[in-house]
Amino acid sequence: MSVRLLLADDEHLIRGALAVLLGLEEDLEVVAEAASGPEAIAMARAHRPDVAVLDLQMPGADGVMVATSLRAELPSCRVMIVTGHGRPGHLKRALAAGVRGFVPKTLSAQRLAEIIRAVHGGSRYVDPELAADAISAGDSPLTAREAELLELAEDGASVAEIAERASLTRGTVRNYLSSAAAKLGAENRHAAARIARSQGWL
Repeated sequence: MSVRLLLADDEHLIRGALAVLLGLEEDLEVVAEAASGPEAIAMARAHRPDVAVLDLQMPGADGVMVATSLRAELPSCRVMIVTGHGRPGHLKRALAAGVRGFVPKTLSAQRLAEIIRAVHGGSRYVDPELAADAISAGDSPLTAREAELLELAEDGASVAEIAERASLTRGTVRNYLSSAAAKLGAENRHAAARIARSQGWL
């Protein structure tokens, strides 16, 4: 029996090349491809793959958000994340979402195929270098609410806009953002958002 795969990556060239290379393996079959987070969820619902191989950063929803949805809707589908920029916080979020594999895009297709088989068989695989980085970086100092509001501040939204979107008072938003900036040693909310994003905490 072939292991049925869903590949999701917004870079068409990479996704297409990967589909061809994995398709050369006798026991692997690419049954669906997607270029965005929402499309990956739709394709998984339609094709019910055994393993979903997701890019970390995709339009619409990132790989961790897709993994969270798939765990709820298709618990039999094992999820792997492949990333070109694995920040420490991303790995921790991924593991919390039930992701079974977390690997860099520098892997060979042959090694990726081996890890897909292991994950399908029930194992978990985390790239050792990414794991070491995550351990040395420590946990995010931000509360869930601070992270949520920093994410809203990322695109330059005003305190009033953030307050409206989060259904909070402006004073409450200012307090949360000030606390987050202080924890990260940032001069303002925009710098704090950049630092948190660079660490994978958003």
